[in-house]
Amino acid sequence: MTQPPPGTGYGPEPGYGQPYYGAPQQTYQPQAGYYPPGPNPEMYTPWADRVLAFLIDQLPVALIFGVGYAAMLGSSLVVLAFPEQNCVGDVCRDEPSMFGVVLMIAVMVVVAALPLAYMIWNYGYRQGRTGQSIGKQVMKFKVVSEKSGQPIGFGMSLVRQLAHGIDSLICYIGYLFPLWDPKRQTIADKMVATVCVRVPPQYPPASGMR
Repeated sequence: MTQPPPGTGYGPEPGYGQPYYGAPQQTYQPQAGYYPPGPNPEMYTPWADRVLAFLIDQLPVALIFGVGYAAMLGSSLVVLAFPEQNCVGDVCRDEPSMFGVVLMIAVMVVVAALPLAYMIWNYGYRQGRTGQSIGKQVMKFKVVSEKSGQPIGFGMSLVRQLAHGIDSLICYIGYLFPLWDPKRQTIADKMVATVCVRVPPQYPPASGMR
């Protein structure tokens, strides 16, 4: 009667489809729109791009002030060119035209209101919802939450803009922080926990062969 071969001392071999001990496990790939932990200088927006985006964002404001200045100059000329006479008894004197004064006040209100409305829309609504102001879209980067990687919303986007006032203190040194900061953040970015990151290029889907 034959004896079974002695045991090898190891457990049963794994079945089909089961990985052997020590086999490499599948690595987790981060989802699109999220970045792996740890600073990676390549994904943060360079300082020069942020400066160019700021200048682009200010172009409409400069245009509004330029047109407004010309309109105020024109209305002041109306005041001087068409005075109204005010006579008391035999004494008459020229006074500023009421129409010209009203026109000048209206121009001043519009010149003050339009840039404010533009800033709220561009930096609050647009940037808060999409992560991009007009300048940031042109320069192909966006501002997102450091924790979630998503746009920060209307309210926090306005708070971030107000926090830039801290950046302007002490010779605007806060705006220079991205030159040496690992995450290229300004002081305002650090206060509200935001980072500026590059927007990956969007390629159109490949058309099928015909």
